[in-house]
Amino acid sequence: MSIWWSLHLRREAASVPLARRLLLGTMETAGVDPEISYDLSLALTEACANAVEHGGRTETGDVSAEYRVTAYLDGEKCRIEVADSGPGFPAGPAPAVRRPVLEAENGRGLRLIEELADHVHFGNRSGRGGAVVSFDKIVKWRTDAPLVAS
Repeated sequence: MSIWWSLHLRREAASVPLARRLLLGTMETAGVDPEISYDLSLALTEACANAVEHGGRTETGDVSAEYRVTAYLDGEKCRIEVADSGPGFPAGPAPAVRRPVLEAENGRGLRLIEELADHVHFGNRSGRGGAVVSFDKIVKWRTDAPLVAS
C-alpha cells in the first residue's frame, strides 16, 4: 500500500493541529498501530510548530506566510517532511540538537523529533531558502488493518 499527501499551510498556530489530525486519520484508516501513529503525529506537531515559529522571514527580508507538509506511507515506512521558507538552519554541518534545560519552556522540538523517529534529517532547501525537517519511522500494522495484504 502507498499513500501520499501534501499540504500547503498558513504559518499560523491553527494549522498545526490540522496537519496532525490529517496524519492521524490517514494512519488510522490505513491500519497503522496507534503507538506508531502517536509518535509520528507528535513529531509532526513539533516540526510544524517550528515552521510556524521560525519559518517566517526569508533571506531577502520578505515574510513567508506558509509552509509545506508532505507525508508518504509506503510499504513498511512512513516518511514526513516539513519545509518552510524562512532563514533555514545556520550554514555548515547539520544543527547539533542540544539537550534542553529541564526548566526551559521551549527548545525541545528537534530533540523530541529525534527520539520519536527512526531516521531524521535537518537541512536547508536548495535555491529558495528555508529549513527542511524530514523524518521516518518503520510502520507496525494493527492486526485488523483493513488495507494490509495478508
